[in-house]
Amino acid sequence: MTLPPDIWVSVRLTIELATLTTIILLIVGTPLAWWLARSKAWWKETVATVVALPLVLPPTVLGFYLLVALGPNGPGGQIASLWGARTLAFTFGGLVIGSVLYSMPFVVQPIRNAFQAMGERPMEVAATLRASPTRAFWTVAVPLARPGLLTGAVLGFAHTIGEFGVVLMIGGNIPGKTKVLSVAIFDYVETSQWREASILAGGMVVFAFTVILAMTLLEKRAVRAGL
Repeated sequence: MTLPPDIWVSVRLTIELATLTTIILLIVGTPLAWWLARSKAWWKETVATVVALPLVLPPTVLGFYLLVALGPNGPGGQIASLWGARTLAFTFGGLVIGSVLYSMPFVVQPIRNAFQAMGERPMEVAATLRASPTRAFWTVAVPLARPGLLTGAVLGFAHTIGEFGVVLMIGGNIPGKTKVLSVAIFDYVETSQWREASILAGGMVVFAFTVILAMTLLEKRAVRAGL
């Protein structure tokens, strides 16, 4: 069975969105996870709770607030006006912002757990060897937290691939711009194109199975390395 040519545009768009989102989340989420794991501030758990909100918030709720924030009357509209646009909603850039916020707990939490699991000793040893905090972070903490970083990257990528509610709310269904795979499946069902919907849905099931299997193998490998 073959798919319509236009679906490959959605495939490309989805992969681009997931890749860019994962890169941004690793850049932003790694120092945030480090701070959450090491900070003694009394309010750090408040920050952790805010980061974890997408785990329990309905996607439509988060999508609604993002739609308002990215719209013409929100901060997104002010930012978009810098290059002559009216809004960040219903754009690929808006999808990236929404995906980063929605997938953040799936990346931050595994990395935070990895930083916490390594304990204080490695950083103390690095300090006795006169390594600066920054150098110790990159040469000691990050390598030790590699399993958490890999887990976070896989989860962030996979979660972005499977997003539906948030991307539909803030991106709509614009072919070539915001129509990602999850929205394409919904579109096929809406128009009773069951064969195409079945093929895409089956592909997503295989992808989900592969992600879970990869996660399991990564965890087992990390445990063996620790032993």
